[in-house]
Amino acid sequence: MGSSASKAALSATTDEPSEPGPKHLAALIQYINGTNRSVERLADILYEKTGSSSWVVVFKALITVHHLMVHGNERFIQHLASRSSLFILYNFLDKSVTEGYTMSPFIRRYSRYLNEKSLAYRLMACDISKAKRGTNGVMRTMNSRELLNALLVIQTQFTALLNANPDEITNGIIYAAFMLLFKDALRLFVAYNEGILNLLGKYFYMRKNQCKESLDIYISFLGRMTKFVQFLKVAEVQKSICIRAGATRRCGVWASHHGGFSCCGAQALTRGLQ
Repeated sequence: MGSSASKAALSATTDEPSEPGPKHLAALIQYINGTNRSVERLADILYEKTGSSSWVVVFKALITVHHLMVHGNERFIQHLASRSSLFILYNFLDKSVTEGYTMSPFIRRYSRYLNEKSLAYRLMACDISKAKRGTNGVMRTMNSRELLNALLVIQTQFTALLNANPDEITNGIIYAAFMLLFKDALRLFVAYNEGILNLLGKYFYMRKNQCKESLDIYISFLGRMTKFVQFLKVAEVQKSICIRAGATRRCGVWASHHGGFSCCGAQALTRGLQ
């Protein structure tokens, strides 16, 4: 790993209470997108940073990892998925500053989501949020068994993402994390929704045990849509966060409307089991 990439990784994860610098993130993206560039050392540096006692350093390391997962070469998330363990921050708590008490719970939830994102890649051998979409897309062309397995993986990842939704965005660091989560949420929802559409199309041709499994998945989907709507409402409220956080870039937050999901669909499927 080159010294410039190492320097960028260290600069992106300082204890300065601001989000990782765009120029440092861009340098890391350029590095891992380079031909035959090893990502192992970069992953090690960022992992070591999550061992800090400072909420700022840990949070910025997680954001940097997430940014590289989303925008970097696929080799980066492939490497993370190959590790036996990733972030062990279940008990993380920064007691050194007052803000550490409020940021630490979100950091714990955020790290769990990144773990689930990595695990989902390992189980599905791809980042499903980036997979081909539409009628001929990945989720619409799976057979029944593949589809049920994939939806369970997506369901778990989507739950972890929604649980990571911050209660309040009070600084530029948590804003940076939220925007990455927001982009993931939109993409993951598309895959989730397309899988459910495929499931509904196959439902009455499945074996009875698969129908019961499908019904559970569909009911879980409806429950997650309620939380997803709340997630989108948080995004809408945060349109002005760049001003409150002192950021200079424009806030581009999508708006979305919830509709078409009700218990009626679940009741129809239940009748099919009788």
